[in-house]
Amino acid sequence: MKKKIVILGACTMLLCGCGKIPTLSNGEEAVVKFENGDMISVNDLYNDIKDNYALQSLLQMIDKKILETEYASEVESKKEVAESTVKAMKETYGEEQFLQMLQSYYGYSSIEAYQKSYYIGALQNLAIVDYGKSLVTDKEIKKYYDESVFGDILVSHILITADTTSSMSTEEKTEAENKAKDQVKSIIDELKKSDNKKEKFKELAKNLSKDESTKENGGSLGYINIGTLGSSYDEIVKSANSLKDGEFSTEVITTELGYHVILREEQKEKASLEDTKESIRSTLGEKKISADSTLSVTALTELRKKYGMDIVDSEIQKQYGNYISNTIANIEASKNDSSK
Repeated sequence: MKKKIVILGACTMLLCGCGKIPTLSNGEEAVVKFENGDMISVNDLYNDIKDNYALQSLLQMIDKKILETEYASEVESKKEVAESTVKAMKETYGEEQFLQMLQSYYGYSSIEAYQKSYYIGALQNLAIVDYGKSLVTDKEIKKYYDESVFGDILVSHILITADTTSSMSTEEKTEAENKAKDQVKSIIDELKKSDNKKEKFKELAKNLSKDESTKENGGSLGYINIGTLGSSYDEIVKSANSLKDGEFSTEVITTELGYHVILREEQKEKASLEDTKESIRSTLGEKKISADSTLSVTALTELRKKYGMDIVDSEIQKQYGNYISNTIANIEASKNDSSK
């Protein structure tokens, strides 16, 4: 009987060695024998593993086979990433402590097992990202292009921060925050009164800005766009895009860095839709995956279908169906709990 022994092959060889494998009276191979003649058969071992451990091991084998075909050009680089990650962890924790951590907290039997899982996870992520991109429509891309893609903008800013300390009370911190906002408003008032707003802005930046890296240069951030200086500056980019060349902001702009006044000097023409289409698709695909974790499960399920995966063993097939539906149900339940 040719059961799906792929998950038992290594176990059988380790347990039985290279010598003659004893058999039961019905012809089944045995992996353990006792003095009284009793034996534990390959079928016994297979059925026990199938009921308790087989599905996860089998899915890892399935995905490895599929993904190494689907992403053949990425295999070596992902293996190198997994290897370098494990090497870094060994150096950080020490090999013995790292192994103990993997066994105690994550259930890995060995460092090699973790490295293999990390490698397959990296390949799985490629499939998940591609699935997210496949869900993005041309209409969504056009909308994002019209509303969220800007030409690089030459921006200067004046940063004002609140003088707060961890020892302050909530009331004291609020008072300091309001004081900082009021200072920004007074800077805006000064700019409104100035005949040469650009020069006045540079003067105020040099004298008042808390951004030590830009104040001596009149607060210039250079040409920036979404993501250029990290997410902390994205609100500045969006605000600058709503201004005209030569205009400054007349409302307090708040970021995690503090409070800002900005001056938009000029903006370059944005790249064409055709040139940015794939970049936008990637961005929107990642947003879809982040917004709906069930898509990560669906992505791998659909890829397995694409390759005609058929779990012949009816019991494991049933386990697989339950695993997929339960995983999605748990994700949905978690989302509902977090939204309450």
